[in-house]
Amino acid sequence: MTTAPAEAGRLSFVTLQQFLNQLPPLLRMLHDGGSGGRLLRWVEPSELEDPTPYLPEGEFLLTAGLPFLGDGGTPARVDAYVRRLVAAKVAALGFGIRPYFDAVPDVVVDACRQHNLTLFEVPESLPFAAIGLEFSQLLETDNARVFRQLAETNRQLMRAVLSPRPEHELLAALVQRVPVWAVLVGADGRIRARGTNAGGRTAVDLPLLAPMLERLLSGRGPRVETDSFDLPGSALVVGHPLRSTKDANLGALVLGSDVPLTPAQNNVVQSAVGLLELLVRQRTSGSLAPSQLATAVLLHPESLTTGGTRQVNGLKDLLAQSLSSTRSAPMRVVQGINVEARDWPAGDGPVRELLQWRRMLDTKLVEITDYGFAAVTRLKVDDALLADVEKLGWRLVVGEPTELAGLSAAYQRATSLRSQVQRSGRSIRADDVPWSVTGLLGREAGILLAERLLQPVLALEADRRHQLLEVLRGWLGENGSWDASAKLLGLHRNSVRRQVGVLGDLLQLDLNQAQVRAELWIALQYADGAAAQAD
Repeated sequence: MTTAPAEAGRLSFVTLQQFLNQLPPLLRMLHDGGSGGRLLRWVEPSELEDPTPYLPEGEFLLTAGLPFLGDGGTPARVDAYVRRLVAAKVAALGFGIRPYFDAVPDVVVDACRQHNLTLFEVPESLPFAAIGLEFSQLLETDNARVFRQLAETNRQLMRAVLSPRPEHELLAALVQRVPVWAVLVGADGRIRARGTNAGGRTAVDLPLLAPMLERLLSGRGPRVETDSFDLPGSALVVGHPLRSTKDANLGALVLGSDVPLTPAQNNVVQSAVGLLELLVRQRTSGSLAPSQLATAVLLHPESLTTGGTRQVNGLKDLLAQSLSSTRSAPMRVVQGINVEARDWPAGDGPVRELLQWRRMLDTKLVEITDYGFAAVTRLKVDDALLADVEKLGWRLVVGEPTELAGLSAAYQRATSLRSQVQRSGRSIRADDVPWSVTGLLGREAGILLAERLLQPVLALEADRRHQLLEVLRGWLGENGSWDASAKLLGLHRNSVRRQVGVLGDLLQLDLNQAQVRAELWIALQYADGAAAQAD
């Protein structure tokens, strides 16, 4: 099995050829053993007759030729030396000129050719220390590149988790970064998602994977299963189990490739396995309380009002678990309004926003709505949290404390305040709002009402405007009584009657109608604000 060049793979280590490209053109290749694409582990000088016990696989061995002096230079001894290097999977041999030899002995060149070991002549002007230092610097640079790629890969995997189809997007991101095909199998043995690698390789047919899946889904504890198939892209097939926190089987991720993965690529795979395990735990064994609560309320909506003590307490417990709270703790309805009217990022959908509000409000009970979102939370939503939300371009209606039976009414009260937030662009706390017509109407809407109903009066000179508004306010405040309003205003009753008549003509309204009087009374509460805007 040949190793693919590093440029064809992703997240790989330094190869021999990459290293040679960084060295001065002073090295002279005496024999090319075809190892340029092999991963280079280290560069090590050694003058031992048998250095192989100390050499890791993929070593670039350097020698000044000391082992070949005297009897060590016989063809048999040299041949044995080279054979040992090949057996230890040494990537290449560098032979330094001087102080022992003026040229690489022919017997060494012949042995390297016979056993196909890459051989270089290292001139005296290129010290072994300089070669080792160059490799260390290259390895450090490559490690930094790998770390950057791993960081970007992990960000891509996290974005996939927050997408509308997280399992499919996660596999797509995985096969983009690692040269494998991937298939996600549920606990029932059925395929849930697939990922095709860059070469177009797809997973082997499910019946061929059946023995591996049986082992994965019937076993216990952390482990992997391996297999091999005589099919393109499937020489090495690895299955990773997905487990619950109670060690129950939730499914499996099966990957296939033709070559072993590098440590960095395996790191990406482990990240993907962990995220998939979180996803399937969330879907199956995780967050049980919200799903139980929703099921109970959907199937038995009357249980909130007519259920027995045990049933209601069960619902309260489920609600408390969904809010990370206790059964007796109060809760609030919070509505969020997107005042900047931002659209979801392309292809992202509302999932990211949903998770964001769940995190910020510490609750699993959040819904995305046409105006923004609605949530039930145990938090008081203090000024610091409110400021964080507003920095994101959102405004909130924060409901008053309530219990399970009052949630629906609390939601309706929050909804009645939402229009104020949309008009004013400011958050509102239900605790701070007086529950009256003017309180619920809000200042902006009140000023708008005053401008519409009182416009002919507001257009008058300030003194005349003030006089007529005072008469109207006093007359309405005394419920249309001429005598009482005259006494209040310090005017003759006929004067009051005449000025009220003028108001009726200006406003073109029948002031004898109760609804007209009620609307004018409300508008008068905001007349000063409307007059200030008119001025």
